Amino acid sequence: MKKAIESFCGYVAIIGRPNVGKSTLLNHLLGQKISITSKRAQTTRYQILGVKTLENKQAIFVDTPGIHEVKKRQIDRMMNRAATSIIADVDIIIFMIDARVWCEQDAFILNLIKNRRKSAQKVILALNKIDLVKNKENLLATMDTLSKKYNFVAIMPLTLKKSVNVDRLETLIFRLLPKNPHFFPQDQVTDRDERFLTAEIIREKIMRVTGQEVPYDVAVVVESFKREPTLLRINAIIWVSRVGQKKILIGKGGQKLKLIGTKARLDLEKKFHIKVFLTLWVKIKEKWSDDQRLLKELGL
Repeated sequence: MKKAIESFCGYVAIIGRPNVGKSTLLNHLLGQKISITSKRAQTTRYQILGVKTLENKQAIFVDTPGIHEVKKRQIDRMMNRAATSIIADVDIIIFMIDARVWCEQDAFILNLIKNRRKSAQKVILALNKIDLVKNKENLLATMDTLSKKYNFVAIMPLTLKKSVNVDRLETLIFRLLPKNPHFFPQDQVTDRDERFLTAEIIREKIMRVTGQEVPYDVAVVVESFKREPTLLRINAIIWVSRVGQKKILIGKGGQKLKLIGTKARLDLEKKFHIKVFLTLWVKIKEKWSDDQRLLKELGL
């Protein structure tokens, strides 16, 4: 009688301050785009699960919003709770920082890890953007200094633009997974549905097209998502807080909204492998980021 093959499975949280590359790391580890990215801080609002199964091992990655101390609005408080609440509930923590600088926000997050983690949890320190560190001797000194701040399982320097050390990090993660049955089917990649992924892709294009002109707290709600034999029809509402934001999003002669729609449509067609007919509407709701009812409707 053959011995049963042992099964390994665990949750892996990617945490850190805003804009250090958490969502980009998740997408690299999965080999496909699940979490949206942009150069703007606080792009990620939700805990997004990405699942990767390699034979008898399954890692369930959790991308979290950037943690920050300032929590002025309801949306900020809810995103912080989403990020910090996961610390005690996972098997492995990837604490991600910018290799160029250790700041007060990093220290704040490390203290959260120290105070909330359980003894069995493993913590990996990931130093992203090492390609931007001009003096590599400084990088070695930084790694030595950081190793004394906490008993990290490993300190992993990364360059996500060139996928440097991503394979090494993945190998380490899968080696640290605890014995468990798999929690998701082998071919499942995320827990999020098509409507959620659609809204996030649209929001990403808004942030990339508008740059600093529109605050990051634009909301996207998919009103209808209808599949036909050769076409996917999608209607979505973009919520903003002020008239000025609506004018910026629409642009002169509707050109900016058209560009957002075109870029989103092309990504959606790649994602769903079908022709997409996308309709976007921009509507105003003052102080929506403090509206608990709307935030819950958005899944925050």
